[in-house]
Amino acid sequence: MGCTNTLSEKEVQRGLRNVIGDGLATQVMTTLTTSVFLVAFALALGASDLVIGMLAAIPPLSGIMQIPTIYLVEKFRTRRSITMIASALSRAFLLVIAFIPLIVPFSTALPIVLAALVLNSLLANVGGCSFNSWMHDLVPQSVLGRFFSKKMLLSTAVAIPTALLAGYFVDVWIATFPELELVAYTILFVAGFIAGMLGIVQISKIPEPQMASVEKIPPFVELLKQPFQDVNFKNLIWFLTSWNFAVNLALPFLTVYMLRGLGMDMTTVVILTALQQLTMVAFFKIWGNLSDKYSHKSVLRVSGPLLLVSFALWASLSLFKGSMVVLPMVVGIHMLWGMSTAGVNLATSSIGLKLAPQGKGTSYMASFMLFTQLAAAISPLLGGMVSQYFEGWTIFFVVALVLGVFALHRLTKVKEEGEVDDKIVARELVVEMKQSVSLTRIKAGAMMATAGLAAPSARRRKRRNRGEVLPIFTLRR
Repeated sequence: MGCTNTLSEKEVQRGLRNVIGDGLATQVMTTLTTSVFLVAFALALGASDLVIGMLAAIPPLSGIMQIPTIYLVEKFRTRRSITMIASALSRAFLLVIAFIPLIVPFSTALPIVLAALVLNSLLANVGGCSFNSWMHDLVPQSVLGRFFSKKMLLSTAVAIPTALLAGYFVDVWIATFPELELVAYTILFVAGFIAGMLGIVQISKIPEPQMASVEKIPPFVELLKQPFQDVNFKNLIWFLTSWNFAVNLALPFLTVYMLRGLGMDMTTVVILTALQQLTMVAFFKIWGNLSDKYSHKSVLRVSGPLLLVSFALWASLSLFKGSMVVLPMVVGIHMLWGMSTAGVNLATSSIGLKLAPQGKGTSYMASFMLFTQLAAAISPLLGGMVSQYFEGWTIFFVVALVLGVFALHRLTKVKEEGEVDDKIVARELVVEMKQSVSLTRIKAGAMMATAGLAAPSARRRKRRNRGEVLPIFTLRR
């Protein structure tokens, strides 16, 4: 299937379904090979806090590949082929990572794993840059919020049982075969590779709109300059760069904090992560509706401060360490974190696609991703180095809170059509939450009513079988 000048509505809808299909497969891959399980894998290989910071920094640092990919896409103009080849090669390195601990000495396994992760991330960024440009032309602007909220909702719904099953599997495996702990992670990475390749199959079915024709490819330096000549888009880049720096100063160390600082086991951490993701699922649709009704910036102006409040609560945990209130507080923080992260992730992933001019998606989105990812890389590296001189993680949450407030101030300089006052979005959020609760109660009531109708019917059948006379009418209370 080649590129076409225009796509029919049917082709676009089919393509969007395939985008979601790839998203689900990729989410399974990501769940099994990153975050909690990658950190636990690294700790099993003897990783220090600095190495944990490096793990968090590798994917965004690899964003440097966005720069040559701009030229690659503009020159060959076949984004599906570039995405498929780069993504397939990237995911192949998951197999390499899976078997490294089984074929090399323990003392050298961690450096080789880090090297393989770097190659995996470099190639993933090539595919990601091409894919973002492709989605900029494929997804209709009018449904950006709803589409990406649906994609994130379904992906998160898949991630939750995947993480729970994987966490349970790891705990059971380690309890049964304590001397073969690393084999558990090998199995997870192999499963992640299989899921990733299923995602490639979905990508191959997505139709590709033809890129806007140009008489000649602009000079490479000119491609890099384009987004920064657009004042509004430049302000967006600076906001997200400062925001990513703030948030990623603390987030990569939450798993370490819960495992080491709070003494939780893997199953508890995974359950809490699942709770956070369940909360995200509950709020994706709400934030998506608000994004399309008002603007992505308006959503960020409400969800961003809520995320910063969760950092303040993480910092306050040190005051209650060892007491019985810690676990309830952690549960509450995860729910607030999930609620706010749903809005932040949705808005930040969509706002760049909306503000990038039509036909210039490649250079705009590449610069957008490059600078935000570099900030997300430098931040945990600094955190990993600084953590060696501090006891505890409270300082990270406090600094992240302060820097986050500064970043939200930068957001005021970004202009987006449809933006409204924060209070309006906050009121709408409360209304949407109340409606969601009411709808849940109605559904529960309907289920109970259905059960109530079904039960007497069952009793009637039993009485008929016994030959009893049935009343024509029955009085229900």
